[in-house]
Amino acid sequence: EAAELGKGSFKYAWVLDKLKAERERGITIDIALWKFETPKYHVTVIDAPGHRDFLKNL
Repeated sequence: EAAELGKGSFKYAWVLDKLKAERERGITIDIALWKFETPKYHVTVIDAPGHRDFLKNL
């Protein structure tokens, strides 16, 4: 889906970016978490804003 909209380079962030504005602009505006477990590990994937205008959302 990301590649179809010309945002292929954002494919990993795309999974956690749910806001329409995030997907349209290709930037993370708000923090998102995804947790999962394997038999050996507990994993947390964090997608956080990197653009200075959105650092206040951290």
